[in-house]
Amino acid sequence: MTLQAPAFSPRKAWTIAFLLAFMMLVNFLDKVVIGLVAVPMTQELGLSPTEFGLIGGALHWFFAISAVIGGFLANRRPTRTLLLGMGLFWSLIQLPMLFASSLWMIVACRVLLGIGEGPASPVATHALYKWFPNDRRSLPVALLHSGSAMGLLVAGAMIPWISLNYGWRVNFAVLAAIGAVWCVLWLRFGREGSLDSLRAGQLTPDTERLPYRRLLSDGSVLGNYICHFAANWSLALTLTWVPSYLEIGLGIDPLKTGHIFVMFVVVTTPLSLFMAWLSQRLMRSGYSSRVARGAFVSLCLIASGLLSASLMLTELSVATRIACLTLSGGLALVMYSVGPAMLGEFTPSSQRGGILAIGNAVASLAGLSAPVITGMLVQGAGAAHPLGYAQGFLMCGGVLVVAGLIGLVSMNPQRSRERLGSQEVASAACSRA
Repeated sequence: MTLQAPAFSPRKAWTIAFLLAFMMLVNFLDKVVIGLVAVPMTQELGLSPTEFGLIGGALHWFFAISAVIGGFLANRRPTRTLLLGMGLFWSLIQLPMLFASSLWMIVACRVLLGIGEGPASPVATHALYKWFPNDRRSLPVALLHSGSAMGLLVAGAMIPWISLNYGWRVNFAVLAAIGAVWCVLWLRFGREGSLDSLRAGQLTPDTERLPYRRLLSDGSVLGNYICHFAANWSLALTLTWVPSYLEIGLGIDPLKTGHIFVMFVVVTTPLSLFMAWLSQRLMRSGYSSRVARGAFVSLCLIASGLLSASLMLTELSVATRIACLTLSGGLALVMYSVGPAMLGEFTPSSQRGGILAIGNAVASLAGLSAPVITGMLVQGAGAAHPLGYAQGFLMCGGVLVVAGLIGLVSMNPQRSRERLGSQEVASAACSRA
């Protein structure tokens, strides 16, 4: 029997993309709030920098495990239902923060939030790939992660103002309400995509599956995971310690710190979208995926690392430091849009959710490590001294540069497609393009 290919529906696909971008905005508001209430929270509760670093990393304690479980569930269950359940959980888990009065109570809330948020990015990306074909995926995934960046913009404008006028705890009630609004919209408009359905010449999902040991030992997969780890180190450092660095290390007042976060997003969001568009443009112009995706994202990470490491230079002005932070963050974000597209080129659709989730789990180890290690460096130098923060950025820069160099050597999706599949599986993967 001849099977018809499901049609690409741009209007419906972009509706889903915008809804998922809103979901990632909520996701990042939940993440960044701790960094932006750091000063009043630590003052009220008497927390040391190391204890605050513990809180910053607590989100990632079980993040990896939940990411993998959620990703494998997404291989077999509708993403629409999974995402709705996660959104409801995020909203409810914010409410105990209204009454949290001890270090370990806050840590428990952040750990539970991390369990709920672990699968968010891979499941959302998997859901999005059901609506867009291979050569159109970079831009919508960049939009998905620009929702994350917009979360920083909203957070920078909203959270310091709420903290000054109503107290830092009220932010968590507001976040619960925003999450509930997304759940209502997703329940009304969210749908499951059909581009993974069978089409002419495509094998059934069972015959298309590959052993995970083959997938996880592939150079492109390993290089992708290492680069994702590095990008997440940069992101975790930004969300947890940059507000404190601006306010305490550089002596900028809380409202201006919020405004700088807004500026950070105004620059990084268009930069990330432009770089994702450029990668997609290179692909559609005939450049190999190794160049347009693998080398492209690796060079972005190397440039990001050099900018982050430059903050160790003592002669830099405050304005230059902020510019370096902004550009470094924007370039690292490219990994979140281009990286999953590489994995989608050669991973069977029936296993894509799991492979994306394992990558998220590996990256979450950076989210666990970066806040704590930086907290130790800050405490060692003195919380009010910028040297500890600069050492944290130097370490971040080293991680990014090393990962970028590994990515340049290892990430080659065409080679991976040839290595991993029979001719039939390779043809099935190509037919999605």
